[in-house]
Amino acid sequence: MGGEAGPVSGDHYFSAAPASPENLRPIRVTLAGRELELTTAGGVFSPDRLDAGTAVLLSNTPPPPPGGQLLDLGCGWGPIAISLALQSPHATVWAVDVNERALDLVRRNAVALGLENINAAIPDDVPDDIVFRTIRSNPPIRVGKNELHGLLERWIPRLDERSDAWLVVQRNLGSDSLQRWLAATFDRGYSVHRAATGRGYRVLRVRRHGVPRTEAIEL
Repeated sequence: MGGEAGPVSGDHYFSAAPASPENLRPIRVTLAGRELELTTAGGVFSPDRLDAGTAVLLSNTPPPPPGGQLLDLGCGWGPIAISLALQSPHATVWAVDVNERALDLVRRNAVALGLENINAAIPDDVPDDIVFRTIRSNPPIRVGKNELHGLLERWIPRLDERSDAWLVVQRNLGSDSLQRWLAATFDRGYSVHRAATGRGYRVLRVRRHGVPRTEAIEL
């Protein structure tokens, strides 16, 4: 997950194995219209509250598809994945992060809520043949532009046809330049636009369209 909030200590929330004390703590949040008590920890993104960017994303995206494979990219302790799983109990939600502590928290919270449709995994453990009906992400902006672009170039092409990726990015951390890059990079078969703004954040929508009939014939 991205945004301006980071963990306590010298760890980065995008560290694979944070060295800081785990320091488990309860957190009360409202997700998918339900008040929940979840568990967070040190060494993960925004451990003490629902990040403002994530809140903007959750309040400015449509209900997820009712079935299929859904992706929370850069899941942190799991607010987006949990929201998707609660709203779409018949879908499979992939909560993907490089931070093993974050993935452990997602699993812990899924068990506490009785959610059996969440798979928390590092990127390389997601099967290559899976395509996603939606991608929702508060991406890790602070990993740097090259890392961020590589991340999006890896996952956005795994959108199913006629499906959307929704990304929230803080305006002063480069949302407008990222939107321009997305439009230039995904210029065939996709459309990119700003879907919402709020609290200094932009919600960007990347839609993958169906293959045009002429291209389908050529293939």
